[in-house]
Amino acid sequence: MSRFSLEGKKALVTGANTGIGQAIAVSLAAAGAQVVCGGRRSCDETIGKIHDAGGAASALIIDFADPMAGRDVFTGAGYDILVNNAGIIRREDSVDFSETDWDDVMDVNAKALFFTCQAFAKEALAQDRQGKIVNIASLLSFQGGIRVPSYTASKHAVAGLTKLLANEWAARGINVNAIAPGYIATNNTEALRADEARNQAILERIPAGRWGDPEDIADTAVFLSAPASDYVHGAVINVDGGWLAR
Repeated sequence: MSRFSLEGKKALVTGANTGIGQAIAVSLAAAGAQVVCGGRRSCDETIGKIHDAGGAASALIIDFADPMAGRDVFTGAGYDILVNNAGIIRREDSVDFSETDWDDVMDVNAKALFFTCQAFAKEALAQDRQGKIVNIASLLSFQGGIRVPSYTASKHAVAGLTKLLANEWAARGINVNAIAPGYIATNNTEALRADEARNQAILERIPAGRWGDPEDIADTAVFLSAPASDYVHGAVINVDGGWLAR
């Protein structure tokens, strides 16, 4: 069997209803995984894409506005892979940024991610089974950005937690890694791409000379979920067309 095969594996992908999360779910299924598509809204479109391609998928309605929403998801469920993709963002000048916008973003992007990882690991360790965790970080895990203080703080936290959890769990059979996407062509970035001046400025900064496709992130997630990455622990892989190298 290929070292990139996910045959016989069961995965949860959060935020799988659209964009990067949808692409990851589809690619994991194409590699052979049984994929549970988690989201606070319907993932029917994603599940349809997987079924149309002959894959196995089901839905889980889960809202990480409650950071502990994942606490009981894994018990007895046989998961091998967790992809923490769900996230939110709020924009405002830092001098005007509200406590509510700070707490809402940190709850979903950092607190929920940690406690979902914890719940997954508790079950994997109790069952003495190998596990793979893939967290979705950001270029703002490394850079500051502007007008997104809680998002920047949360994505720095994702990078740090990925390394910390890898340190604790690597020797116990759980790989914890992260992907830091660059500028990806999804519905979330449609406005940026439609702004001619902003789009040109972004493209001029990207050595690859193009926006990324969701599949660029998805295929990296397959690698980090597969046996091919068994010796990869605590990595934050930039999939950004060279943006951070510029």
